[in-house]
Amino acid sequence: MFVALSKVLDLLVAPLTWSLLLLGAAALLRGRRRAPWVLGVASAAVLLLFSAEPVARALARRVESSAPRTFRPEAVYDAAIVLGGVLDSAAPREAEGAELDQAADRLVAAFDLWRQQRVRYLLLSGGLLYPRPGEPSEAERLGALLRAWGVPAEVLVLETRSRNTRENAVESARIVRERGLGSLLLVTSAVHMERALGCFRAVGLEPDALPVDFRGGEGGSWLPRASALSRSTDAIREMAGRIVYRIAGYAR
Repeated sequence: MFVALSKVLDLLVAPLTWSLLLLGAAALLRGRRRAPWVLGVASAAVLLLFSAEPVARALARRVESSAPRTFRPEAVYDAAIVLGGVLDSAAPREAEGAELDQAADRLVAAFDLWRQQRVRYLLLSGGLLYPRPGEPSEAERLGALLRAWGVPAEVLVLETRSRNTRENAVESARIVRERGLGSLLLVTSAVHMERALGCFRAVGLEPDALPVDFRGGEGGSWLPRASALSRSTDAIREMAGRIVYRIAGYAR
């Protein structure tokens, strides 16, 4: 139920949804003299504002600013917990291998940690929201990619059940306790780190944090861009997600 409700929330907090709702209200009030024009202009303003790169980058900086980095370069961790969310949702589900999106830094960072002998195991956490029979999970696809890069199979620990950040923490904690793993390092995007770390703390784990995939740069064009609208939406969704997770008691 929570997973389904979270997807509804994702839709409601998107600027594109706000713009469409304003247009819908303008259509409903088309008999009024001024209201349709005001609502139409407001709809366009929402899209233009959140499609501007300076706005998208400022929102990303705001969300990323709370991401702690407690990674200890001198340490050798029992496991790095690498959160999913790096597969390209636009890629066909039947595609061979792993089509990665802009969050691929998570996987690259995990590979570098293993290559530099900073971790003993890589715990890949990520299932599928709506799995089909026989379809490999995200963790399984990413594990296959890391094996192709030269990571031994015995280094990889796959968590294939989780569908959101809360479940990432719950299922990873189960594996950590089953295997008796001690020192842990959490690897995820900077925009996601605060909520993810809160979820792991809520299930009794205290991993160090290695945020990657920073998106909050400076400047950019004020001309509307779909990529900027997507980044704005991601940042706003993360802000809303933090509030919801705290209310639900899933993060602390």
